[in-house]
Amino acid sequence: MSNTRKKIMPYVMVSPYLVHLLAFTTFPVIFSLILTFHKWNIIGPMEWVEFGNWKRLFYDRLFWISIFNTFKFLSIHIPLQIIIALALAEFLNQNIRLKGFFRAAFFMPVVVSGVVVTILWQQLFSFENGVLNRLLVSLGFGKVGWLIDPDIAMVSIAVMATWKNLGLYVILFLVGLQTVPKQYYEAADLDGASHWQKFIKITVPMINPTMFMVVILSTIGGFSLFIEPYIMTGGGPLNSTLSAVLYIYKQAFQYYHMGYSATLGVFFAFLIVLVVIVQKRYIEKDI
Repeated sequence: MSNTRKKIMPYVMVSPYLVHLLAFTTFPVIFSLILTFHKWNIIGPMEWVEFGNWKRLFYDRLFWISIFNTFKFLSIHIPLQIIIALALAEFLNQNIRLKGFFRAAFFMPVVVSGVVVTILWQQLFSFENGVLNRLLVSLGFGKVGWLIDPDIAMVSIAVMATWKNLGLYVILFLVGLQTVPKQYYEAADLDGASHWQKFIKITVPMINPTMFMVVILSTIGGFSLFIEPYIMTGGGPLNSTLSAVLYIYKQAFQYYHMGYSATLGVFFAFLIVLVVIVQKRYIEKDI
């Protein structure tokens, strides 16, 4: 092989990735930034509006409602996911039978289509014929409007999303638990420490890096909440489950406000980065 071919070959090998990066990452980002200063409905030509989209954003009541709903979802979803995933990981870390079966069972919902899972839970939450309400009625209680009551609709979606993603975080916590040196627990046993004391004083501090990763992944995943409210409630009732991503989608593909949708997306991306930075600063203090 000639020297020239040797020099060119590395660039040829990475060229498919570079083309993919330019076509599906770099170009969309740059085009989105350009769109934030334009009004465009896909069909007609783009119209320059300067900072009109940004001004509209700050006075858009529905957008701020969607931001509030997203943070409400995160405030329920993240603690619930961490507590349950860590408890299940602690259970699987013990010497129990059928450990492999339980690991696969917990992880199964993660690999199932989100649409399929959402439709399944929509049937479970159904007011008239849902399994949950049928169970409540058989126990002598009244029906609950899991998806039609504005006060609990987002809670219902948070529970469903937690169940869907739980398996991934169980595995992550299980890996973290298995890296804790066993001699620490043996020393604590000699001092007469209870299981709870060992968990608080040894386990939690030692898995702090895993905890940080789980919080960040849960936050980013929670901010991308879309499929669940889109299928189960459409953002209702009374916009109580309208997530930020769902609102951005509606602006783009229902109302064809492409420029304004891009503006919302860019603002939302910066908001996610800001939240992750704040989390990183406070969580990593204890690592």
